[in-house]
Amino acid sequence: MALARFGRQVKRQHGVCVKMTAVAILGLCFIFVWSMFSSPSNSVTVQRESFDDIAEPVASSTMVSKSKGKDIEKHDANDNKKKVESSLKEKDEKKVNGSLPLPAHEHKSGKKNEKHVSKRKKDKVKSKLSNKVSKENRENQEQEESQGEETEKENEYEEEVVVDDKEEGLDGESEEKGEMEGDADVDESVDQETQEMAENENEGKKRKIKGPVFDPKAHYSWKQCSTRSKHNYIPCIDVESGFTRLHGYRHRERTCPKAPPMCLVPLPHYGYDSPVHWPESKLKVLYKNVGHPKLAAYMKNHNWLIKSGEYLMFPQNQSEFKGGVVHYLESIEEMVPDIEWGKNIRVVLDVGCSDSSFVASLLDKDVLTLSLGLKDDLVDLAQVSLERGFATFVSPFARRRLPFPSGVFDAIHCGRCTILWHAHEGKLLLEINRILRPGGYFILSTKHDSIEEENAMNTLTSSICWNILAHKTDDVSEVGVKIYQKPESNDIYVLRRRRNPPLCKENENPDASWYVPIKTCLHTVPSAIEQHGTEWPEEWPTRLETYPDWLNNKEKAIDDTKHWKDIVDKSYLTGLGINWSTIRNVMDMKAIYGGFAAALLQQKIWVMNVVPVHAPDTLPFIFERGLVGIYHDWCEPFGTYPRSYDLLHADHFFSRLKNRCKHPVSIVVEMDRILRPGGWVVVRDKVEILDPLEAILRSLRWEIRMTYSQNKEGILCAQKTIWRP
Repeated sequence: MALARFGRQVKRQHGVCVKMTAVAILGLCFIFVWSMFSSPSNSVTVQRESFDDIAEPVASSTMVSKSKGKDIEKHDANDNKKKVESSLKEKDEKKVNGSLPLPAHEHKSGKKNEKHVSKRKKDKVKSKLSNKVSKENRENQEQEESQGEETEKENEYEEEVVVDDKEEGLDGESEEKGEMEGDADVDESVDQETQEMAENENEGKKRKIKGPVFDPKAHYSWKQCSTRSKHNYIPCIDVESGFTRLHGYRHRERTCPKAPPMCLVPLPHYGYDSPVHWPESKLKVLYKNVGHPKLAAYMKNHNWLIKSGEYLMFPQNQSEFKGGVVHYLESIEEMVPDIEWGKNIRVVLDVGCSDSSFVASLLDKDVLTLSLGLKDDLVDLAQVSLERGFATFVSPFARRRLPFPSGVFDAIHCGRCTILWHAHEGKLLLEINRILRPGGYFILSTKHDSIEEENAMNTLTSSICWNILAHKTDDVSEVGVKIYQKPESNDIYVLRRRRNPPLCKENENPDASWYVPIKTCLHTVPSAIEQHGTEWPEEWPTRLETYPDWLNNKEKAIDDTKHWKDIVDKSYLTGLGINWSTIRNVMDMKAIYGGFAAALLQQKIWVMNVVPVHAPDTLPFIFERGLVGIYHDWCEPFGTYPRSYDLLHADHFFSRLKNRCKHPVSIVVEMDRILRPGGWVVVRDKVEILDPLEAILRSLRWEIRMTYSQNKEGILCAQKTIWRP
C-alpha cells in the first residue's frame, strides 16, 4: 500500500522532487548498512617496531591498486596481532614455583582477583594492547639500561616496580562488598591476569615518579591519633569511625584507610617504661605496658598469667593445658615419634595465640614458633606475646589467604581450638593445607567436641586426604589431641572417590597470597625439581646453611650470607652503639635471602623477615632455612600492635619505594608506630635519601646516634625517645 501510494505521488506535479528525496534517503541508508557490515582498513592501528620490511619507494608513475594496499595493511596487522598474543602467552607462562622471582603483578593480584572479567573483555584487552607492544619494549629496554648504571649489588637485587593507585586504601563498605562478591569468582585466574596487564598498561605513564623520595624542603608538624583503639591502634584492622554496638570493634578483613595515617599513636594511659629484657621477659613483663580492662577480666578465669605488683607474671607450672605445657609437648612426641622438636620440626605456626607458654616451651627445644593473633582477640593476647619476646603477628583469618607462601610450615598447631574448620566448605582448613609443608603435621587439641562437629571434621580431613596419625584424650589435661599429616605426593588425590574439593587449576599460583581470596580447591604437591617443597629440609641447624636445588642463584644466596655476617660482626655489633642485650624483637623491612637474620642468630633474638610484595619472591627459601617471614606491601601499615619491635633494619629500602608509594613519609610514621620507645632504626641507603630522612626523624624528636657516608652511600642509626612532640 505504501509503495502504491508513493508511486501515485511520483506521477503528480512534484514527482521530480520526491524522486530526488527518495534517492538521497536510499543512498544514505545504503551507506549506513555498508558501514555496519564492512571492516574499514583503518580499524586496527598498528605501531611498527621497524621499517626494515618496507620496500624501496616506487615511482610516481607506478599505480598501486587499492585492493593490494589493503592486503599489505591487513598482513601487517596480523603480524602485530601474533606478536601481542605471543607476548601475552609468555607473561602467562611466568609462574612462580618458589625458586623463580615473582613479578609485581603476580604478588598483588589478590585485590584484582575479587573482580570478574569476561572472556569477551579479555579479547578486547588484547586488541587494545596491540598498539603498545613496541612502546613497552622500548621502555623496558631503557629501564634496564638505567639500572646498569647502578652498583653491582643493586643490579642483583633490583625489584620490579609497578605503581597501583588502587592499592593506597579502601573504605570499609566497598571492601566488605568486594569480599562477598570476590568469593564467588575466584577461579577466573587467566582473565584476572589479562585485566592486570591492561591496568598496568594504562598506568604505564605513572610508573616513573620524578623527584626525591622525601622533600628536603618540607617541614613537618605532628599530632596524636584520636582513634577509638587509642594506644593500641592497628590502622588496617581497627575500625576508626562509625563505631556502634551493632558493628564489630575490628574489620572482618584487612581494610586500610583511604589515606595512610599521618598521626602518632599515643603511649598507654598508665604510662610506659622500657620493657623487661630477654630472657627474663619469658617469666614477667610490665603490666602497664600491656594492661587494659579486658585483659584484667581475662586473668580472673585463667591462671597461666597473674598480676603481681607492677608485673604480669607467667608461672612455669601453670598453663592452659592441665598438667603443664611440658607434659603436653611430651605427649605429642610420644604419639608421633617422628615429631622431633628442634630437629625434624623447626618452624611452627600457632593459630590463635591463646597461651604463649606453648611458644616459650617450644623455644627451649630450639623450635621457632610464629604466633597468629586473630583480629577478634579483644584481650590482645598477641600483644602480650610480643611483649614477652615471641614472634607474633596480627591478621584476620576469614576470606583471604594468610600472607605466606605455600608449603613452608613444618607443623601447625591450634591449642584448645574453637575454630569451626568444617564451616564455609572448609575454607580455613584448605588454607592451612596450602601453607603446610608436604608431609607436615597439623596438631589440633579440643575439649568436649560434639558428635556432629567431629563427624564433619572427619569428613573434611578425609576429602583432602589427611592421614590421622594419632587420636588421644589425655587423662591429665582432659584435652583431646588429634595429629594429622598432609600427603607427601599426589598419588592419593587420584584415588579419591569424590573429588570434592577439586584440584586447583594448573595456572593457579599457590604462593600468591597478598589480598588473594581463599580458594576452595586443593593445590597439588610439588613434584618438579625446580619447585620448593619437593623434599623435607635438613635437620636443624644444618638447614640454616643448606641451599636446595630449586633455589636459583645459589651463589648470590651464599654471598648474601657471608656479606651480612661480615657487616654484623665487624660493624653492627660493635660500631653502632647499640646495647644488643636489650634487643629481642627485630624486623628486616626488606629481607632478601635472610642473611641478616642468620647473622644475628647467635644474639638470642628473632627476626621478622619481610619480603615486599613487589620484590623477587625469596620468602620460601627463608622458611627453608628455618627462619620466619611474611609478605607485605609497605605502602600500607603493617599488621602488628604499636611498640612491637626493638630494632628495625632497612637496607636500601626507601630507594626501592621511590616509584611505588604516594606518601613515603607515612612509612616513617609507621616505623614510629611499631617501634618501642628506646628502640633503634638502622638505615643503609643513598645519601640523597638519608639526609631528608634524618630531618624527619629529628622532627619526631628521635635521637640521631650515628651517620656515616661514603661514595654517595651511607648509614643512619637513630633511637626513638619516649618523649612525644
